[in-house]
Order: sequence, then structure tokens, then C-alpha cells
Amino acid sequence: MVDRTVIVTGATGLLGRQVSRAFSRKGWNVKGTGYSRADGVDVLKVDLGNTGEVSKLLEEICPDVIIHCAAERFPDKVEKDPEGAKKLNVSATSSLAQAAAAKGAFLIYISTDYVFPGRPGEAPYEADSETSPPNLYGQTKLDGEKAALEAYGSKPGSAVVLRVPVLYGAAETPAESAVNVLLDAVWKSQTEDIKIKMDHWAPRYPTNTEDAGRVCHDIAEHYLSASDRASLPTILQFSSEDRMTKYEMCQKFAEIMGLPADNIEPNTEGNDPNASVQRPYDTHLSTKTLKSLDIDLSTCDFTAWWRRELGAFRK
Repeated sequence: MVDRTVIVTGATGLLGRQVSRAFSRKGWNVKGTGYSRADGVDVLKVDLGNTGEVSKLLEEICPDVIIHCAAERFPDKVEKDPEGAKKLNVSATSSLAQAAAAKGAFLIYISTDYVFPGRPGEAPYEADSETSPPNLYGQTKLDGEKAALEAYGSKPGSAVVLRVPVLYGAAETPAESAVNVLLDAVWKSQTEDIKIKMDHWAPRYPTNTEDAGRVCHDIAEHYLSASDRASLPTILQFSSEDRMTKYEMCQKFAEIMGLPADNIEPNTEGNDPNASVQRPYDTHLSTKTLKSLDIDLSTCDFTAWWRRELGAFRK
């Protein structure tokens, strides 16, 4: 039995649930926090924007590790409520990191591939590649990275940033994931006599939340057991190598479910210059730094996972 405690923020979310399970499976004492979906039993209701509530939480739990998953992670929502997004992605991160540093807890801040511009020909991006977010969401997450690491300025190696790409996995609703929600588009194409245009311009690297959860646990174990933590990298990146556009994902879903995909059309036009949110072309993350730590980088097969999830084992 591991006599260690981890706090997982955003524990009711798509990634937070799997991070909690990964630590729990390894015998850790897991305390999750949430807000709108917190039940007060398995997941504590904590307003991360309230420094008093955060301080009280850390005082009572005394965590060895904090995995900060809570964030506004949908670019369109960030654009509609920029101040709310900045409060959660930046201000709350800063106050949590400062409180965690004061308590001596090891912090993993979950970030995104959208800190990179994603211009054609630039990927894959290394952990130390120059950042230049293409939209406000990416900027708030980059500012969150800086806030988290600055809070631990005098304690190098006690906080790390973990960047991940678009995630998929077991979801309470398809809308929790930009990948899962594509299932809705496939179903809609069967039931409504309309053509659905799907992006076939930007390659994505869908990564499963179970794999990301395992990696969070392995990073925490590695850093806590390191004799010279200060020499370890502060920015890490994890990603699947499955490369596909949203259109190609829809094609795979249709194939798995044995459905025609005739009403889903590829859109190769790229960004609409008038759109409020600009998406990057290719933000493929290099996992070289993580590999140097001998962290297991294996990922589940996209098609095989979805066959299991959807109960479709077609030959």
C-alpha cells in the first residue's frame, strides 16, 4: 500500500476521472475536487478561484502531489467568456500553485498543444520549442504554465507542465470531448438528409485519457523518488502517434459501427479568416523529453479502443 495522497482538480472531468483512477489503482489516497458536478463525498466541492477554500483544502489534506486538470478547455467557450477563462486557467492556477509550493506538494499542471502556432512544416514541437498560441485558449494555458512554474521558482523540479493534445475516452456525454462528439455527427448524418462538412485539413493526434492518467501517475512517482529533482525537466509532453483529421475519425467511427458515411464531406479549406477562433494546422507534440525519463509512452490503439467502447467487433 502506497502511503501517499494526491489531489486531482477537475476530478469530475474527462481527464480528471481517469487520473483519479490511475492513482487509485496504484494504492494512492485520492482526493478529487470539482465544482458543478462535485458530490461532496468522492469529489469535494472547491472553488479554485477562492484562495481561502484552496488553502483550507491543502491544510486538511496535506497532499504529496497535486494534478491540476481543472480548466476551461474549449476554445469557443474561452472566446465567449475570456475573463472567466482567465480566472480559471491563469489566476486560479497561480493561487493553487503558490499554496501548493508553500506546502511542499509536487504539482503537475495539465496544458495543451495549442500553446504552439501549428504552422505547416513546423511540427513536431519539442518541449522547449518556441511557443506562440494561435488563439486565446492557448494563451490562457500558456499563461497558466508560466504561473505554475513561477510559483515554484525557488524549488526547481517540484512542479512540471504536462502538455497533451486532443483527448478522448470514457465520457459522461459525447460533448465532453472534441473526439467523442464526432459520434454525434456520424449519427446525425444517418438520420437527417443533410450533408455535414467535416475538417479534413488539420491533422490531430487523439490521445486516450486512460493513457494520460497512467503517465501522470508515472511522472509523479519518478519525480518523488528522484535524488536530484532539480535537474529534471520542468516541461513534458505526451501524445499518441495516431494521426488523423476529424473527417478521418468520422470515417473510422462509421466503419466501426457498420454505417455509411456518404453524408459526411471532407472540408479542406482550413481556417475561416473571419472566424473568432483560429485553429492551428499541426501541433504534433514530440515526446522525446518524457522518453528520456524512461516513462512508458505506450498508447492504446484508437480503432481497437472504440470497437470495445461501442461494442462493435466487426470482422
